[in-house]
Amino acid sequence: MKKIVIYGSGGFAREVVHLIEDINKASSEWEILGFLDDNEKNHRLLVNELPVLGDAEWLEGKGDIHVALGIGSPKAKKVIVTKLAKYENVIFPNLIHPTANISRFITLGQGNIICEGNILTVNIDIKDFTIINLNCTIGHDVTINNYTTILPNSSVSGNVVFEEGVDFGTNATIIQGVTVGEWTIIGAGAVVVKDLPAKCTAVGTPAKPIKFHE
Repeated sequence: MKKIVIYGSGGFAREVVHLIEDINKASSEWEILGFLDDNEKNHRLLVNELPVLGDAEWLEGKGDIHVALGIGSPKAKKVIVTKLAKYENVIFPNLIHPTANISRFITLGQGNIICEGNILTVNIDIKDFTIINLNCTIGHDVTINNYTTILPNSSVSGNVVFEEGVDFGTNATIIQGVTVGEWTIIGAGAVVVKDLPAKCTAVGTPAKPIKFHE
């Protein structure tokens, strides 16, 4: 079995453990060692019966080990990946729930997490470190760039492009052929009907930017 740790020990990290356990029910693939957490107060705690082993330094001197990002924030994911770049023994696996309905005409980078109940159709290009949370639909010819997070029950139509670091809110919808700029946040329940610029927060129906951020 392959050894794996989850970076983070909060709510989504615990959900990632549940996902891995469901994978193991289908085929015994992973040995879950525990969590890594940058908050020293959490070290040596037990979280859902698994230990918080330490922070990134715990990886030093270990053999090859798989790391899953148990944090939803796109910016936080990029910070962690940058921090772990110096560890040559770290492998970022793609974790896909057994119930996810995924076409064979999909390309995946590394470190992606696709949760229970998702439907991904054809000719979808997913780069690195994307999270697709519960019960989303992703249409044909979609491009999803690094560090994107798509929250539960979202609907992404065909020919959509998410630039780097998009945070797509719970139950949000985007129509076909639309591009969302890098590091833009889409609010829960929003309906995106036209291109959105980079580094903004957009909410409503139709979704409109309400503020811009660095």
